[in-house]
Amino acid sequence: MLFIPNRLAAGCVAAAGSLLACSETQAQARLIPITGTVLSTAGPLEFATVTLHQATDSAVVKTEFNDQAGHFTLAVPAEGRYLVSVSQLGYGRCWHGPVVAGNQPMPALECRLKPGATQLQNVTVTGQRPLFERLPDRTVVNVEGSVLSAGNTSLDVLARAPGVTLDANDNLGLRGRQGLLVVLDGKRVPLTGPELAAMLRALPAEQVATMELITNPPAKYDAQGGAGVIAINLKKDQRLGFNGSANAAYGRGRYGKFTSGLTLNYRRKNVNLFGSYAYADRQTWQRLTIDRTYLQDGQPARFLEQTNTPRGHLQSHTWRAGADVTLSSRTSLGLAVSGLESQLPSIGPNESRLYDAQHQLTDVVLAQNQRNLLTPNATANVLLRHLFPKDSLGTPELTVDADAGRYRLTRTLDLTSASALRPGALPNRLLGDQQGTLTLLSAKTDYVRNLRHGLRLETGLKVSRVTSRNDVLFEREQNGGSRQVDTNLSNQFRYEETIRAGYFTLSRSSRRLSISAGLRAEQTNTLGRQAVGNQEFSRRYFQLFPSINLQKPISEAHQLAFSLSRRLDRPTYNQLNPFRSYVDPTSYRVGNPALWPQISTQAEVTHTYRHQTTTALRYTYTRRPILSVYLLDPDGLIAATDVNLASQDYWGLTVSSPFTPTAWWKLYANAELFYIRFRGQLPGSPLPLSQPGAILSLNSTFTLPQGWSAELSGSYNSLERYGYQLVRSYGQFGMGVQKTLGRATLKLNVADALYTLPLRATSRYQPLSESFRSAQDSRVVTASVTYRFGNDKVAAARRRAGSAEEEKRRASGVQ
Repeated sequence: MLFIPNRLAAGCVAAAGSLLACSETQAQARLIPITGTVLSTAGPLEFATVTLHQATDSAVVKTEFNDQAGHFTLAVPAEGRYLVSVSQLGYGRCWHGPVVAGNQPMPALECRLKPGATQLQNVTVTGQRPLFERLPDRTVVNVEGSVLSAGNTSLDVLARAPGVTLDANDNLGLRGRQGLLVVLDGKRVPLTGPELAAMLRALPAEQVATMELITNPPAKYDAQGGAGVIAINLKKDQRLGFNGSANAAYGRGRYGKFTSGLTLNYRRKNVNLFGSYAYADRQTWQRLTIDRTYLQDGQPARFLEQTNTPRGHLQSHTWRAGADVTLSSRTSLGLAVSGLESQLPSIGPNESRLYDAQHQLTDVVLAQNQRNLLTPNATANVLLRHLFPKDSLGTPELTVDADAGRYRLTRTLDLTSASALRPGALPNRLLGDQQGTLTLLSAKTDYVRNLRHGLRLETGLKVSRVTSRNDVLFEREQNGGSRQVDTNLSNQFRYEETIRAGYFTLSRSSRRLSISAGLRAEQTNTLGRQAVGNQEFSRRYFQLFPSINLQKPISEAHQLAFSLSRRLDRPTYNQLNPFRSYVDPTSYRVGNPALWPQISTQAEVTHTYRHQTTTALRYTYTRRPILSVYLLDPDGLIAATDVNLASQDYWGLTVSSPFTPTAWWKLYANAELFYIRFRGQLPGSPLPLSQPGAILSLNSTFTLPQGWSAELSGSYNSLERYGYQLVRSYGQFGMGVQKTLGRATLKLNVADALYTLPLRATSRYQPLSESFRSAQDSRVVTASVTYRFGNDKVAAARRRAGSAEEEKRRASGVQ
């Protein structure tokens, strides 16, 4: 089936092409390079990394190193506006710009780098890089510089990031919207919902360098992710010779949480070998209380009060190894393999109290739910990068990137239930065994070069194939008798998805206007089969995804930007999988094979004041939005599933700004205000009135004497309605301190100090209404130690930068 692309977005890209073709058709005869000096507190700093970025989207144009006297020269490919960043191991990053480059002389830049929290030449320095950096189209979270990240999981850190939410079903959201593409080290993660959350819980935060929250992704990215892209970049060591780091952390809430890791690196001029390993042993706990009213003809017919207290024990092993080899002065090759193996056994006592219409107790059901989740995953990547001979316009670059990944899953269930009011009744038992394998194969090629008239071209092709195979066997044991296969629940499900894509992006910067316009085309073919009943469904659709970004300086203090893009969210493999996953004797989770993808068109206007305070107004229209709902099945059980509604309107306002009250105190404030309205309804269940929401966050970092530093972090999520669910307000407050002792760093932090993270929500439908409260082991005190060893000298050689690295740089804008 062919979808008609949005005419407004396509028309804007056509208009952008006209602007690109008509703007200043004469190339400048001689462009003056950008020059400057890199300084530290001790004088000139040698061999720092100096990077030239486009002002429109912070994309990297070129990277150079300064000389022994601290001087650098950056040749610009065309007249326009650029950003310049300077970084060096052990120092915070320095930014300049926008800088207007052309044929007129400009003053030399002076970049003063402040020391970072590390040990250099036996001198302890305590400055640190900002925890949050606001760039034109994304927010960068510098995880490795955060005191609160020590001993935490990647999911914990992400949930505290500005504008990010995590609901009771482990679904991530950004700026109040769900539907995100998660990229790990430049690679798409083919997991969502609880499976993605489980992977991020198994990935220690100590392995992560930065996280980027990208709200306006360029055409280079997959079109998946209507709410945006979250790019997670793992740590890399740029020091020469053999070096590494070791870390250990122990946290205590209701139960203990232990994390440890080791990173090794060996770097010489033409080769770099790296490897890392992390182990996590974390005990989890939850208390979930549910009050449910079953309705008949709009009147209460029966009631249920339920308490669940599951306790789990997560154990995970995360590893990564690889090599970067310089084959010649123009060609480099990268190889990397990684894996994550985790197990999460849990046992959950459950008590359900049943009442009739007069609220008289009719039964008490006691249940025990024993589950286990095993997720051994492995991925491999090959990356080839080639630089063509330099011409008068610059150095064209070609990258070829191939990936293979296998994500296995084993989920077991042993659910026993019995009546407490009928002592003679024998218990009923449901046993489940689900085996799943998801295989991902992908290959892509990207080509970048400068064109005449100041234009820059980025283009590429990509093909990916995903195969998901799931087998589930359910057995029932009633009244203590023999086991029998439940043929109504047992099944086999096969899903195949093939996506072929191509894209191009043209960009140009001038003194008066910077513009970037791109178009991505994707052909999607999917096929799903169920063995029982021989049911089958298929989807074939071709989509165009235009994007445009304009930036115009109004004055030295004010800058305006406009962006327009079109994206989609395909149903995830688990959302399509019709298998049941039982939570307790009265409810289960089940997929919906009839789901269609949702398609979003979004526009945003941004104002920046003095390159710091950013105000953005956004509108998004989504066709056929996917919404999680509760349904009542013929047996009277609650089925949590997903459906397509008619449409969704989203209005959002974002205000963010860094503050520096003193030289030792830095603040970062962020506010997200939004209003979401759905159209459509379930049979007999009209949607309630919409409710505006807000997400407020404030982070403070303190640089103290004698190698000490501290961090305070707080956030507040207001009352919010999302579809049929009304979520009560909640928040979190965390604090931590850090002390540097030579090559060792000690950290102590407490997360959710006031225990305000428990979620409360109410859902109302035609056949039922439900309220729940979910509290977890979120108030945790953690102590950690990290020790760095090896050579502190930074390599003065060009870093490997292939298609995956290029994608990460565009994700972060700061590498």
